[in-house]
Amino acid sequence: MTDTISKKLESKLDNKLRSKRKRSPLEDGFKKGKVVNEVLDKPTVMTLYKMITDHVIAYVNGSVSAGKESVLFWGVDDDGASVALKIYLVSTANFKKREPYILGDPRFSHLKKGTKNLVYLWAKKEHRNLTQCYQAGIPVPRPYYVTNNVLAMEFIGDGGAPAKQLLTSEVDENDYAQAISILTDIYKKAKLVHGDFSEYNIFKTEKGLVVFDLGSGVDLRHPNAHEFLKRDINNIGRFFNKRGIPVEDSDKIFEDIVK
Repeated sequence: MTDTISKKLESKLDNKLRSKRKRSPLEDGFKKGKVVNEVLDKPTVMTLYKMITDHVIAYVNGSVSAGKESVLFWGVDDDGASVALKIYLVSTANFKKREPYILGDPRFSHLKKGTKNLVYLWAKKEHRNLTQCYQAGIPVPRPYYVTNNVLAMEFIGDGGAPAKQLLTSEVDENDYAQAISILTDIYKKAKLVHGDFSEYNIFKTEKGLVVFDLGSGVDLRHPNAHEFLKRDINNIGRFFNKRGIPVEDSDKIFEDIVK
């Protein structure tokens, strides 16, 4: 693709993002290779443009939340339905700490060197994990599409506002029972371990709990799968215990799950 065509495509998508955005505008991300919000660099903009031409999304309203490794954007498809766009930060060094969740997972045995390759693989990994969980009937955002560092999935929330995390919600014994049930189903039905199961990565909705952020999820054949599972059990148990909810013994839960 020539530079002229590339610039035209970038300009076209930038205009779409600006004209449709209902939140505070982002700065121009094409001046001297500058990255907008550390996310909308040129390759990412071209990826979003391809998603528009492929009718995965119609436009992007703006960012709704941000973390150290990714930013969540609120997109809209051709039918007017909300789509969550998780854009992983290619510019961050945090992903180097994620190698233990890939190395040893037989589904992703070929890891090319370089941060960009690691980020792209991480996006595919989260999409794969979401797909396995969704097909197993586990309450996770429905995965739609993944390419490069962009993952499109079901938007859990309303009007561009994400649902409340378990962390900021009132909780009861039923929530604890749901959390342990989901943790069990991820292991037994999806054949995965979440790897980062906590109050930060669970939505509380009117229909029940919904688990997200599955990038750390590993196949049961991963050498540290049981270690990660024990940590998941301890983390969620610690949260509910602090909230005054009676919790079961972590070792017993682990034995019940893996038996």
